[in-house]
Amino acid sequence: MYTPTECKKFILPVRDVIDIIGGKWKLPIIIALSFKIHRFKELERQIEGITPRMLSKELKELEINGLINREVFNTMPVAVEYSLTDYGKSLDKVIETMRDWGLAHRNKIRNE
Repeated sequence: MYTPTECKKFILPVRDVIDIIGGKWKLPIIIALSFKIHRFKELERQIEGITPRMLSKELKELEINGLINREVFNTMPVAVEYSLTDYGKSLDKVIETMRDWGLAHRNKIRNE
């Protein structure tokens, strides 16, 4: 049996993860970048329903947390590409587990 202190120690790191990758848009951005490097407009097209303003905000937060790289090219017009850092790639197994659970949940709900 867990004590309240042990329970809090278990909850805290999970809350940290939710703070960093939670919300409607961060996981779809991370998943899109796990398939390939994208420019801003490509990401906007890939992730249905996201506004440019929201995409910009989420990309900045993901960059601050070290999950993505933002590379600016000195071209005309300026090109910017986004990619996952190695730290961002460390979420692959977590996302795969979430995907598997989501698929199982969909099947469970459909079959009830």
